Amino acid sequence: MPELLRDPVERALACAVAALSLSRGMFFAVSALYFTRGVGLSPATVGIGLTVAGGVGVLASYAGGRLSDRIGADRLQQWALAANGAALLGYALASDVVSFVLVAACVSASRGLQSTAQMTLLARWYVGPERVAVRARLRVVMNVGIGIGTLLAGLALVVDTATAYRLTVMLVGALTMLGTLPLIGLRRRVSGLAERMDSAAGPEAPRGPSPLRDRTYVTSTVLNAVLAMHFGLTSIGIPLWVADHTEAPTVVVSALLVVNTAYVALFQVRASRGTQDLRTAGRSVRRAGLLLLVACVLFAVAGHLGAAAATAVLLLAALASSAAETRGEAGSWGMAFELADPARAGAYQGLSQTGLALALMLGPAVVTTTGVDHGTPGWLALGAIFALTGTATAVLANHAAKHRSLLVDQPASATRVS
Repeated sequence: MPELLRDPVERALACAVAALSLSRGMFFAVSALYFTRGVGLSPATVGIGLTVAGGVGVLASYAGGRLSDRIGADRLQQWALAANGAALLGYALASDVVSFVLVAACVSASRGLQSTAQMTLLARWYVGPERVAVRARLRVVMNVGIGIGTLLAGLALVVDTATAYRLTVMLVGALTMLGTLPLIGLRRRVSGLAERMDSAAGPEAPRGPSPLRDRTYVTSTVLNAVLAMHFGLTSIGIPLWVADHTEAPTVVVSALLVVNTAYVALFQVRASRGTQDLRTAGRSVRRAGLLLLVACVLFAVAGHLGAAAATAVLLLAALASSAAETRGEAGSWGMAFELADPARAGAYQGLSQTGLALALMLGPAVVTTTGVDHGTPGWLALGAIFALTGTATAVLANHAAKHRSLLVDQPASATRVS
């Protein structure tokens, strides 16, 4: 990625994301076992605690937009990332339900702040197609890092002791804090960055209406949040469906995750090309919805086949859902950037990230209560929801693009008449 090497801001962000994603991959692999065996919590308690923490993260994602406008997105990202590392270290000290929930809430809150700050930084520093392109490259770094981190955590899984899991959690916190190093002093090293980040902080900065009053942006956020619930397929739906409802060997779960990681790494940047245009972004999301419908149908079919056939169909489903992921993410980024008021980038990106945080919190429950619990009818209903949502998003994007064209053409028409 030669662009990454030339741009100091993207280079710093990529280094920070690499450290963060490496630690997240390790944490995803060992967290459930650490919470149950190391801390001594029941699976139900862990689930409830993480759901409560997820709610805190939703609120923090929204607040992060306001804070980014006030203190600068670069500063907030650096501080939030450091706080996230410190909070992750706190898991090593958790010994009961109360301390676990408190630490989990801090982890979720700091993650929400950091995510919104990163999107606001991209919105303020980059323009046009650069914003989506940089976001796509950062996501590739994130996906690869998570994959490597998951593999590294295999050492702790082999040892399989509470001490090994606790040490891994401590390493996760330390790696996350190391991710702040490339961000320190970034505004001093990059000319013009401070002015861009602080453009909404002064008393004379333009103050527009709240993004909550922007019906187009709110509708776009809701629709993209519904589509983003497909992430629950990868984290919860696929493992449970393969293990409990198909004849395919359980090891196939790992293969499907590898397919997803590899596909995103190879095709996310390509899928993002052109999605700075609203109509293109809408088409991308519509295709994502239709691909998710195909994936859901294939998951349902796999439940009625023998081991070999089910495995083949599951791999096709994983390819379809991965293709949907790259297209859906690219389209949602384009709409989140292009529909936002540039004068209030933080507030708008905060709202967008709030929708994503809600989707990540509710996605596993939606997937399990539809496809996993009700089989073929549930999968078909879930796929239909995704397809309808993608289509509605494309209609909204086309309407917004048409409205924007009318606003641009209006002065020219008035000039011709005069």
